[in-house]
Parts: sequence; C-alpha cells; structure tokens
Amino acid sequence: MVVKINSVLIDNISEKVLPNNNSFLKCPFNYIGGKHKILPQLYANFPEKMSLMVDVFGGGFNVGINSNADKVIYNDQITPLVELFKYFQNNKIEDILNYIDDTIKKFNIKKNTKEGFLDFRKEYNHGTERNPLDLYVLICFSFNYQIRFNNSGKFNCPHGTNRSCFTKNMKTRLINFIDKLHEKDVEFLNHDFKELNYEKLDDKSFVYCDPPYLITTGSYNDGNRGFKNWTEKEEKELLNLLSHLDNTNIKFALSNVIEHKGHSNNILKEWSKNYETIYLDNDYSNSCYNTKRKNSQEVLIVNY
Repeated sequence: MVVKINSVLIDNISEKVLPNNNSFLKCPFNYIGGKHKILPQLYANFPEKMSLMVDVFGGGFNVGINSNADKVIYNDQITPLVELFKYFQNNKIEDILNYIDDTIKKFNIKKNTKEGFLDFRKEYNHGTERNPLDLYVLICFSFNYQIRFNNSGKFNCPHGTNRSCFTKNMKTRLINFIDKLHEKDVEFLNHDFKELNYEKLDDKSFVYCDPPYLITTGSYNDGNRGFKNWTEKEEKELLNLLSHLDNTNIKFALSNVIEHKGHSNNILKEWSKNYETIYLDNDYSNSCYNTKRKNSQEVLIVNY
C-alpha cells in the first residue's frame, strides 16, 4: 500500500487508517521533542501486538503511555523527570492537585509577575528536600513550559511572563494522564541507554528509541544545560545496540532526523540502508520557537 503524507510517498506504512491525533493521551506538560503530534503516524507503523514495550528515551512519555503493551518500561536520563512520573504513579490525583494548588498559593506564583516564581525556583534549587511535584509547578510557570537545568543541576528556566501558568487544560491533561498511568503496568527507570538490560527481551518485545538528534540542537542534547551531550560517539553506540537487537530478533523503531537546515546525518543514512525507512510528516508549526522542524526530514526506521 502506498500512502502519501504531505506529498511524500511512503510504501511501507501499515494498511490501516491513521487514527485522529486527539485519540491519543497527551503528556501533562509540554516537552521539547515530544511526539504527540505524530503519534498517529508512529502507531500506524508500530507492531500491533507486543508483550513489553521499552521506551528507551522516554522524555514526556507521550509515546509509551499510549501503548497497548502488557507492560511498558520508561527510561530517561533526567532524574527529576523520572521521579515526577513515579510520583504520579504512586499517589492519588486528589492529593497531587491539592499540593499543586497549595504550592501556587503559598509562594504567590502568578502568570503576570515573576517574583513568586523566582522565590519558588530559589527554594527548589537550594532546598534539602524536594517534592517531585515542585518540578511540575516550575514547568507550569516557566518560559514555554520548558525543563532546563544548568550544569550544577539547578533549574534555571525563566518565568513565562503573561504566557505560562497551570491552566484548566493542563489540569485536565494531568488528571487524564494520571488516571491512565494508574491503569497501566509501567516501570520507571533512570539509566543511560547503554545500561539497560536488553538480554531479558524476547521476540514479543518492542524497543522504541527517540534519542537526541545528532544534527539538531535542543536543551536536552547540547551538553550545556545539565544533560549529557549527544555526539557521534553516542549516535554510533545506539545504532550498534539496535543492530545487536536486530540480530537477536528483537523488534525496534527509531525516531530521528536525517536532514535538518542543510545538515545531513550521514552516519544514520548509511546505517539505515539495512532497515526500512518511513518518511514522516513532521509539522511542528505550533512548537517552541527553537524546535520547529521546517527544512527537516523526520523518519522512523524499523527492522520489521
């Protein structure tokens, strides 16, 4: 079957109607590089049945939370983010909402003034005991709802003056997300991708990777904001790992960009010749100012 997406011919997409984007649950906060807008394309090309899904670079968990796998393993290198998801998983929604509301009131955090936000950010960065939900409150009032730390591990995203706050829409998304999370069998891990135990996987497992993109620069891969830099070394290590999984009959899918603003990922292009490459419609027109994918070609590379 040949499917045309924005004039791009794709002859290896599943023979199924693409579901509406609104049918997928969305992360309760905006996350740079999140895949919610292209979930219909991703899930049209994921295996229909799997016993285990490993979301190796989980990020905002837009992909893994929507899986119908019997079990999902979420992994990410950002420790406070993993702790936040664990807190969502292990606590009641009523208690979570009460804490968020109480914190906003206590520190007088507002959309139109930054003083309360800055006081709370200072408390978060210098306090000895952090509640994982404090990160969520900071995200809600940060510029473009970003997560950003400096190399000392201090949250340093500025206030999103007159733009960011804990809206009714975010509250609804949070409730829906936590309800879904409480229904699913999810294990949260905080490891480098090379440290995960892949030996226990079998032919009913599925590994999804959405790593930092080598030829783009985001707050999660430039090495200057408290996160590990992503270089050719990491790129090659990941591709070698995926080749190993293929050799052991483990299904995988890799999201990446092969062209971006005149740059080409030749390492990925050469490696991908051994697998199926699906060209995606990557319209991120409403994304953060520095993450728009115009003049880019996003792909999904699969071994099945």
